Amino acid sequence: MDIFVQQLFNGIILGSIYALIALGYTMVYGILGLINFAHGEVVMIGAMVTITLLRILVEMNTGLPAAALVALAITTALPLCALLGFTLERVAYRPLRNAPRLSPLITAIGLSIILQNLAMIIWGRNYAPFPPILDTTPWKILGAAITPLQVVIVILAVAIMAGLWLLIGRTRKGRAMRAVAQNPNAARLMGVNVDGIISLTFVLGSSLGCIAGVMVAANYGQAHATMGFMLGLKAFAAAVLGGIGNLAGAMIGGLLLGLIESFGAGYIGDLTGGFLGSQYQDVFAFLVLILVLVFRPSGLMGERVAERA
Repeated sequence: MDIFVQQLFNGIILGSIYALIALGYTMVYGILGLINFAHGEVVMIGAMVTITLLRILVEMNTGLPAAALVALAITTALPLCALLGFTLERVAYRPLRNAPRLSPLITAIGLSIILQNLAMIIWGRNYAPFPPILDTTPWKILGAAITPLQVVIVILAVAIMAGLWLLIGRTRKGRAMRAVAQNPNAARLMGVNVDGIISLTFVLGSSLGCIAGVMVAANYGQAHATMGFMLGLKAFAAAVLGGIGNLAGAMIGGLLLGLIESFGAGYIGDLTGGFLGSQYQDVFAFLVLILVLVFRPSGLMGERVAERA
């Protein structure tokens, strides 16, 4: 029972992070029909920039509480990631908007490689430790351990997803985003600034990725220049599982993938008689991706993106 509860907690925490990253994928796909494979590197850059800023703030000995230091570092890193997302769309993707679909896909992969190597040049290949300033004393709940930091991660992720849901569903900008996703030409005729909405989508997705990257770094106590690759692939699998192009699907898919991966890591040893260990947990994300593509390509929540005129 203790193992079950522990893996349940781990899955919810991991799934919350996957859901935030998957939202970046699904928003861009819903607007442009583009898989932005450079999104994982934006997540990584958000984590690395935040860690760098935290180190500087800790060395300055400002006397501020740990939560305020983290908030200040994230507040500084967020605009940088948003600017990076805006730049990627404006410089790399916009000129290819009417090109064959393979062209932006190859461009996205190339951007991912460029950003990853740029991060290695700036921060090196070694792991960057997250400054140990947050409370990680575990609480015991039903025999399982969970830290205050992990509770904050889940609450913050849920709050951000709820805020995004309200933004898309209840605001003027959200209606414009849905209109562009449905039919960009008709939206343009109705006075919607399509280019501005697309740029806003990249900015929002990159901001969500930045926060998710900080969550990963804080939860695991470290970050590195190649972390975005695997996180991006898993979040993409979560988006496909839920139904890429569907916001609710991305949230549900992220949570489900986190639970599947966590329970798989916890019980794979027992199921295989010790032949496989928890280090094989990454296989579950790609197994889920394959099964979804084979048996339900539209994902659990379907796809609400209309055909473009």
